[in-house]
Amino acid sequence: MREHDVIVFQHPLYTYSCPALLKEWLDRVLSRGFASGPGGNQLAGKYWRSVITTGEPESAYRYDALNRYPMTDVLRPFELTAAMCRMHWMSPIIIYWARRQSEQELASHAKAYGEWLANPVLAGGR
Repeated sequence: MREHDVIVFQHPLYTYSCPALLKEWLDRVLSRGFASGPGGNQLAGKYWRSVITTGEPESAYRYDALNRYPMTDVLRPFELTAAMCRMHWMSPIIIYWARRQSEQELASHAKAYGEWLANPVLAGGR
């Protein structure tokens, strides 16, 4: 992590969070003294980007919809964790209803994602 400017957290959205093993990893790695708290500056100034897939359509993430909150609220804990680590939060890449995407839609997402990965900071998305 020390060698990279952008840290990408790619995962499905499970129960409004990341899978349990990723959560455990975050808790262990982004610990006080390394990434947060006194002396924890190893990730300061780096960029955090979440790349999320969901099992629901985008329309389900509104105050008046199925999930009761927009995705910006659902992902707030990750944004706050980035801030705790003094990292820059980049707007997330979200693939809604991932399993219902057509092959063509998935290919389009993959192409755009690959282009961003090739030059992540200059490509923006902050």
